[in-house]
Amino acid sequence: MHLDSGEASANVGAWWKDEQALQRFICSLVASDLSALRPGGVSLPSLPWKAGLHLIDDLGADSLELLSIATALAESLHMHEAGLEDYLLARVTVGEWVGIAQTSLQHFSSALTFRTSGSTGQPKPCRHSLPLLEQEVEELADLFRHRRRILSAVPGHHIYGFLFTILLPRSLGIDASNIIDLRGSSPARLARELKDGDLVIGHPEFWRAAARLAPSVPAGVIGVTSTAPCPAEVSQALEQAGMHKLVQIYGSSETAGIGWRDDAASPYHLFEHWKRAEGSDHRLIRQLPDGQEVLYSCQDLLQWTGPREFTPAGRMDNAVQVGGINVFPPRVRDVLLRHPDVADAAVRLMRPEEGTRLKAFIVPRRLDIDHADLQARLHSWVSEHLTTPERPKAFNFGEQLPKSSMGKDGDWSIVATSRPAAEVQLALPTSRHGFLL
Repeated sequence: MHLDSGEASANVGAWWKDEQALQRFICSLVASDLSALRPGGVSLPSLPWKAGLHLIDDLGADSLELLSIATALAESLHMHEAGLEDYLLARVTVGEWVGIAQTSLQHFSSALTFRTSGSTGQPKPCRHSLPLLEQEVEELADLFRHRRRILSAVPGHHIYGFLFTILLPRSLGIDASNIIDLRGSSPARLARELKDGDLVIGHPEFWRAAARLAPSVPAGVIGVTSTAPCPAEVSQALEQAGMHKLVQIYGSSETAGIGWRDDAASPYHLFEHWKRAEGSDHRLIRQLPDGQEVLYSCQDLLQWTGPREFTPAGRMDNAVQVGGINVFPPRVRDVLLRHPDVADAAVRLMRPEEGTRLKAFIVPRRLDIDHADLQARLHSWVSEHLTTPERPKAFNFGEQLPKSSMGKDGDWSIVATSRPAAEVQLALPTSRHGFLL
């Protein structure tokens, strides 16, 4: 079924009445949060999950995990506004949670809260008014008219996924049967699935793999990427394979989408509801549907090439606090990269349960190198080249740096040095550019 676009647009705000959309949202949130609670722990069944799936019997959620994921869902959908959040602990199938959420959303559905896991801090709640999200979707719909299906490699409970896999399909009149979840599938499946008129929602690492494994793409396919910078060579490879275009979205969890471009060599264009604050290189003004204006500060410096065109020019401040002293992880990484046995490195602030210092993930130049010996030499190296607050107190080793399910720089556990670096956890840390999810 393909709804009339005018009728669909009018019903975007009632997204939660679509049980399939709400179920995708809830399952995505539960899978992400459980995976974050179990680094290196019990695996979960592949999505999509059926309504009868039991969170305790089938997913093995214990009482603390159940409380955590119920709290996360209640926060995201503002279930406290209806006072129904406690029912989540008593009724624990996916279908029951969908029913409780629908009842709650009948009472209050005008805002949602998305969480971002920053590269140097705790996950931060970002509250968004539904009318403002609808405002953005109206512009996205103009960019992607006449799409017949949406194939998605991103989770629906994060703001990027919510906009493109839940609200946008309703605005375009795309039925739930034509929304295909690619998560857990290889890019080879994408090559088999693609049809003229498809809109594919991904992230840079997904598109990098797709460019390698999809030798040809139907000419009418449009791709979308966000969450991190997409290398120009990736978009060029996809276009050479036949893709009509790859649209890049720039924004953050705090702001939602700010701008877009469909050429990696061109600047981003501001969405119509944004404008540059006069004379500023990082402040923007959002024009609300009721005519009011709100000032936002971007975490990136923006290099303006025209009144409404810009390119991100790097984070304004990469500092974190260690013992009350500002420390810059990129500088620490640069020092580590100068060590002759280090091929690549990532540096982050420890999570609260791990400590209050920096930790480092190291990709050695040789796979057969003794990690204990290298760790001892790295401790000596940083002692010689860094101040006390700058020195990482824990080192992990692996064949590649940790990446999240969205292809962004990921976190890792400092106690699990032997685990693979890829897919360390599904929590989405902050990127330098793009959606900060």
